[in-house]
Amino acid sequence: MWLVPKTSQRAKLVLTSEQMEALAQLARSRTAPHREVQRARMLCHYQEGRTFTEIAALTHTTRRLVYECVDRALAMGPQTALHDLPHGKEEHTILPEDKAWVVHLACTKPKELEYAAELWTRRTLAEHIRKVAQPSGHPGLAHAGKATVQRILDDQEIKPHRIRYYLERRDPDFEAKMCQVLLVYRELSMEPAQGVRTPEGRLVFTVSVDEKPGVQAIANTAADLPPVPGEHPEIGRDYEYKRMGTASILAGLDLEDGHVTARVERRHRSREFIALLKDLDAHYPAEAVIRVVLDNHSAHISKETRGYLATRPNRFCYVHTPTHGSWLNLVETLFGKMARTFLRGMRVAFWEELRERILKGITEINAAPVVHRWRKFEALEVPL
Repeated sequence: MWLVPKTSQRAKLVLTSEQMEALAQLARSRTAPHREVQRARMLCHYQEGRTFTEIAALTHTTRRLVYECVDRALAMGPQTALHDLPHGKEEHTILPEDKAWVVHLACTKPKELEYAAELWTRRTLAEHIRKVAQPSGHPGLAHAGKATVQRILDDQEIKPHRIRYYLERRDPDFEAKMCQVLLVYRELSMEPAQGVRTPEGRLVFTVSVDEKPGVQAIANTAADLPPVPGEHPEIGRDYEYKRMGTASILAGLDLEDGHVTARVERRHRSREFIALLKDLDAHYPAEAVIRVVLDNHSAHISKETRGYLATRPNRFCYVHTPTHGSWLNLVETLFGKMARTFLRGMRVAFWEELRERILKGITEINAAPVVHRWRKFEALEVPL
């Protein structure tokens, strides 16, 4: 015995030719939202007189969803049946003053609001906003999540979870000292044929001097493994290591020919700095002036150093960089080059080997010296 499908008692769907054409076009669409296409097919099949079971099979859905779609079309029209009805609680509107309040909180440290943390995270900031939104008069943010807070902060390019370090200018004569250093660099960039000379005609050699402390002497506890083609592309190194102290590199960079005068010491006190000055004194002609660009480290201006300088009158001329102005000293570019080349990944068996290899690296630099020049006078907007 064959079962005859039960005929629906629902009314027929009355559609104009324009509505039917729009539904048929939507049912064939490949770009419209899937839900709308599926519901348009339901209504087209219902208009053709198919049963709900047949419609569910043809549209790959359940009869319950077909019932809901047809009932909504009969009650409110086919256009309304194609879209979801509003559901859930009414969404709160986030006003411009709400966003400004979020930015204000993000610019306030958590510790100022009696939290232990120094910096906000998205989660902790969102939790605080939800907790105080209502009593603070911002109900639109009572349910704000991390994503909402992030969007508000992104619009203002605020990143309260990050730190960017800077150097405070604490030297009242910062600009004057900077101009003095840059004047030296500008003079060298002109490259006079006879060299830089004093009004009395004495030749002037300019040397950029500084120390690079804390270079670690580190020994391996196991031998490095060489690369193996096709298996291990990198050098293999055991994680454990042994510390054998640190070294300080005291260097003077000649700004005219790139020659480096350097010492490697365990410390950088006045006596070590005086030894570097003696090396410079021996390197340059006795009748010349040695102009030294350096910072205000205590070893550079100590009683012992001044005592040595007094024994060499008119030989050295100091040009001080301002406090927190180490970036103005060109010898820093030399130290950066060392860190990227022969100091990178260095392992030694004992401290003396570290000293020997650093001096060997400096010898290699002197074999092919590079002249360092300052080329950004205009960018600093300083009258020279």
